[in-house]
Amino acid sequence: MFDFLRKYSTTILIGVVITIALIFYSLNLPRSHKANALENGVNSTLAPVQKHAFRGGSLFIDIWRDYINLVDVKQENRNLRNEMKQLQNALVQADEAVRENERLNRLLELRSAIKAPAVAARIVGEDVTPWFRSLSIDKGSSSGVKEGMPVLAADGIVGQTVKVTTNSSRILLLTDHASSISAMIQRSRARGVVKGRNDNLCSLEFAMRGEDVQVGDIVISSGIGMVFDKGLPIGEVTMVKKGEYGIFQTVDIRPAVNIAHLEEVLVVLRVPTD
Repeated sequence: MFDFLRKYSTTILIGVVITIALIFYSLNLPRSHKANALENGVNSTLAPVQKHAFRGGSLFIDIWRDYINLVDVKQENRNLRNEMKQLQNALVQADEAVRENERLNRLLELRSAIKAPAVAARIVGEDVTPWFRSLSIDKGSSSGVKEGMPVLAADGIVGQTVKVTTNSSRILLLTDHASSISAMIQRSRARGVVKGRNDNLCSLEFAMRGEDVQVGDIVISSGIGMVFDKGLPIGEVTMVKKGEYGIFQTVDIRPAVNIAHLEEVLVVLRVPTD
């Protein structure tokens, strides 16, 4: 015990003096408005400590406020990103609605131009194989669709209905090898039969070797066969080859309708007569 007091006597003495000074300071504070020598000494001694303590407290408060502000900014950024996503989705939907409206308006114009009743249908399926090329639509016998009816798009001929159920139908495309359409060159009136080739192209067969057919000519339906009305676009001539022998020339045709991008069609509700 004595060893402890002897070892820390200076520290204990300083502590006792400070404690007594603080007690006198606190007792004297309410009765005097003017600092005495003791108060001045205490204030001078504690001022640096109070100053650092105040600075430390202010720094902590600033850090806490910055943290709270950072949390608020992150939440605000999150909300803004969500709003941007919603606006982007709305813009995409609005753009899609405008494009669909344009396509449907073109079909409406085509429907007004033909002389028979027709029904608009959406493409709901595609069957592309080396032997058969067809599309499925969402209209069938309940909408008046029957087998053998012409199918058109705003740009021209698509094909014919070949299999009809109550609420759906299948379209044999003009590019299928089983498809054949009576046609003629619009410029020279040269006639032939457009046959599918299963490679998204067609050929004009039975065009006489001496007929005037050139690359870039427009091919239209001739009206022969009573399937398609006369003058409907079929495609454009992309290649003409006249051999040294034979009576026919070879003519390649690119269809007017881009089948790969087709979304809606018009089915003409008229069954061809034999």
